[in-house]
Amino acid sequence: MNFLTKDKVLKVFNFLVVTFISISISNSANAYPIFAQQNYNQPREATGRIVCANCHLAQKPVEIEVPQSVLPDTVFEAVVKIPYDQQIKQIGSNGKKAGLNVGAVLILPEGFQLAPPERLSDEMKAKVGKLYFSPYSPEQKNILVVGPVPGKKYSEMTFPILSPDPSKDKSVSYLKYPIYLGGNRGRGQLYPDGSKSNNTVYTASAAGTISSIDPIEGKGGFNVKIKTSTDEESIVTIPAGPELLVKVGDSVKADQALTNNPNVGGFGQAETEVVLQNPARIQGLLIFFVTILLAQVFLVLKKKQFEKVQLAEMNF
Repeated sequence: MNFLTKDKVLKVFNFLVVTFISISISNSANAYPIFAQQNYNQPREATGRIVCANCHLAQKPVEIEVPQSVLPDTVFEAVVKIPYDQQIKQIGSNGKKAGLNVGAVLILPEGFQLAPPERLSDEMKAKVGKLYFSPYSPEQKNILVVGPVPGKKYSEMTFPILSPDPSKDKSVSYLKYPIYLGGNRGRGQLYPDGSKSNNTVYTASAAGTISSIDPIEGKGGFNVKIKTSTDEESIVTIPAGPELLVKVGDSVKADQALTNNPNVGGFGQAETEVVLQNPARIQGLLIFFVTILLAQVFLVLKKKQFEKVQLAEMNF
């Protein structure tokens, strides 16, 4: 009766996690790494652009810190920082103000992966906290996603990473490897299907005059009607959240902003490098240094001995 494979169990578990997240934060999150997982096989395009930027249009900085080099089969920290003004509020999906959440995708070299809990020290466990990391897919354990999580608590996150061992994994070599990071704070401006969220600017669909602004009952927001020069009527539906900048009777141009831009978040990319260091190289370097040191010591001793012989011959 072993009809559930490991992959199926992982998919069911991910579905339950996503469902829980969706229910618990439905009022404040609508575009996070899970959307990238569902719509893209690879989170990084051939151009180097991380796909999260397709929904999070504003650019914001992110930072990543990793050791310069690591030994094989060791656990190290990748510290991700997503800075923002924590006093600001964003527009939630219901149109009300809410705190910002953050999310990140970390693209590691092949062979690198999330460190198992039993390999973490108490200090690292304290730094990681209650963050839940998941692989981008069952086949891509080197790509980790996290979020959405509260930005006030997790604007700095520690990823525990396990380096590969080339002696066990022949596909890995002792080289310098790139690491790519994508991090966002706040909700996106577009959904994966291309439709707008309520966290962006709404513009006039045609040039003309605002003939009416009708509130939408129940959901909130407005239907803005624009009468064109040919007496045609164009309707722009604006959800709850953005603030109107126009009133009835105003003349507008095509693509003119009808609302403010409520977005206070954004997405950023960063990259760094890590060297998978061969222990034999370090041992060889240490032996070289010791050899040089001993050679210097013997040279000094020989010089002292030579000076004593010269002094004895002069006295004789």
